[in-house]
Amino acid sequence: MKNKIINVVQVLIGNIVLAVAVEAFIVPSGIPMGGATGLGLVLHHFFGWRISMTVLMVNVLLLIVSAVFFGKEFVEKTIFSTLAYPVLLEIVANIPGISTITNDLMLCALFGGLLVGCSMGLVVKAGGSTGGTDVVAMLLNKYTPLTVGTSVYLIDFCILALQAVFSNKEMILFGIVLTIVISTVINRLLPDGKVSLQVMIISKEYEKIRKEILFQIQAGVTLFYLETGYAKEKQKGLICVIPRYKLYDLKEMVYCIDPYAFITISVVNEVDGQGFTTDRLSFEEYEQKIEHKENL
Repeated sequence: MKNKIINVVQVLIGNIVLAVAVEAFIVPSGIPMGGATGLGLVLHHFFGWRISMTVLMVNVLLLIVSAVFFGKEFVEKTIFSTLAYPVLLEIVANIPGISTITNDLMLCALFGGLLVGCSMGLVVKAGGSTGGTDVVAMLLNKYTPLTVGTSVYLIDFCILALQAVFSNKEMILFGIVLTIVISTVINRLLPDGKVSLQVMIISKEYEKIRKEILFQIQAGVTLFYLETGYAKEKQKGLICVIPRYKLYDLKEMVYCIDPYAFITISVVNEVDGQGFTTDRLSFEEYEQKIEHKENL
């Protein structure tokens, strides 16, 4: 329970930081931005709509879509940011002097990018999701050959292109600087979307953890024999390779089963095989392929 409260607080802080970045540096400077906020900037320019209301409408609509295509568990992790961020935007926008911190466009691009990157890192590390256009990217990844990272770039490019209609060449360049800073900060805080994580788990409850990795986390797992250094006990350890977004769920599951489990996490730069470069097979499909191969 304590960990859940800490995670909720972390997601809240991440959304506050994001709202400050948008209202203090990005909106006053007019620097183009991607995502639901960028779409809000477009509609604000052409129709005068409040950015917070546009973001709320887009997020709620995509939340409904995510419930249909990704299920209840995904919605539970996304709904807090979906509702909290637009409200925080409205609150922060009414703070006296928030939009006049600086008139220097480079400072706005640098500090805006730094804060946006930190906010997204905080939210994802707490097991949350920023929602918004990320849902569209995940849908494209699910039903097309496009990766999530590529889909995000395509969506943001379209939104930035709309802003280019009313932005001068210099502002577009500052928008590029903003995007680079955001990407750099996120990559420092979190591995890139193409990077996976290798997790080694040492626990006496390895059998329970093995089953949960296979069926709850839906990842492959390998068992290996080991001998503990202090007590010289024979037991088994587990190794699995997962996308970074599954790390929070994996750690929560392991420590729920065994609070004294030992976990190490390593960055893996490239992974080939089921669940990564090819579709993950069910146990039945895998056994059929093996049986077919043996009969040849």
